[in-house]
Amino acid sequence: MLLAAGRGERMRPLTDQVPKPLLEAGGKALIIWHIEKLVRAGMTELVINHAYLGSQIEAALGDGSKFGAHIQYSAELTALDTAGGIANALPLLGKEPFAVISSDIYCDYDFACLPDRAALLKSSEDVAHLLLVDNPPHHADGDFYLHNGRIGCNLHLSPNALALTFSGISLYKPALFADITRGSNAPLAPLLRSHLDKISGEHFRGQWMDIGTPQRLAELDQLISRQIS
Repeated sequence: MLLAAGRGERMRPLTDQVPKPLLEAGGKALIIWHIEKLVRAGMTELVINHAYLGSQIEAALGDGSKFGAHIQYSAELTALDTAGGIANALPLLGKEPFAVISSDIYCDYDFACLPDRAALLKSSEDVAHLLLVDNPPHHADGDFYLHNGRIGCNLHLSPNALALTFSGISLYKPALFADITRGSNAPLAPLLRSHLDKISGEHFRGQWMDIGTPQRLAELDQLISRQIS
């Protein structure tokens, strides 16, 4: 599942007429970078949620066939926040563990790792697996602590635990969202914090950017342009 329902207030005025997932860097929409990487990794069954200017997203991506994918859409009348959006899309996601990726990040994580991670999640008692990254300057305190592959919210996990930032890439069992009424608004962070004893994690040290401001979008555009040239 690719998350694409946010309004992108911090990206204004760029998002006044264009939804954030369709903003371009390196000559390509942010969400298309993810779609192409997922397809190259062998994952072609995709679900995309949308709310703000969602018709533009459907028009740009279609049924996914031009990317070698099959895309289904989970439309929201108003953005339901992350957990609410995932819960609303559960009928399209099936009964097995699934990956969720925020469309407003950019990274070089190997998505081909996701099926094996999903298989491990399925065979465990855990309900989620999170990819964490080093804290960027704009989020210096991080979101969670990580130690020996386990997630915590404070140093009680271990004095040696690392404070890290949630990357926006994760795997979930559908049961985690079972108690959220479809169509209701629900944030993700409180839900995760209420299940910390059943969440694994890994520290990704590769390239990662949160494209949350016009400045960061411009930085990404320059980065990709240098890599292409």
